[in-house]
Amino acid sequence: MLTRRRVLTVAFISSAALVPTFAARFTPAFATEQRPFDQSAFETAQKAGKPIFIAIHASWCPTCQAQKPILSELMADPKFKNLMYFTIDFDSQKDLVQRFRAQKQSTLIAFKGDKEEGRSVGDSNRDSIAALLNKVL
Repeated sequence: MLTRRRVLTVAFISSAALVPTFAARFTPAFATEQRPFDQSAFETAQKAGKPIFIAIHASWCPTCQAQKPILSELMADPKFKNLMYFTIDFDSQKDLVQRFRAQKQSTLIAFKGDKEEGRSVGDSNRDSIAALLNKVL
């Protein structure tokens, strides 16, 4: 028997399945992609004088989780299209955490070429994160 509840359930499930497809088609082409830290790509970007952004995160960290949507939104801005955006896992990449002198997860570091221009720790304020990114443009 076809009930209103069944019709609504099928409609909801069908639309939920389309959301990833819809989002993929309408994601801006200029969005800066985050990528796991890569030494070779990092050195190449430094030598070229490119703006570089490193986010040191942990999956269990509530501040890191708060930073994710802010960073995603900011990275979709076309002015950051040339930014190299790397992530480092606080728990599994301890050598890199030490190399970048990060004492805590949720550390954000901005470079212009080989010069560190700024860093923040534990910040989940959109405006101050944007200000950090703008330092390297």
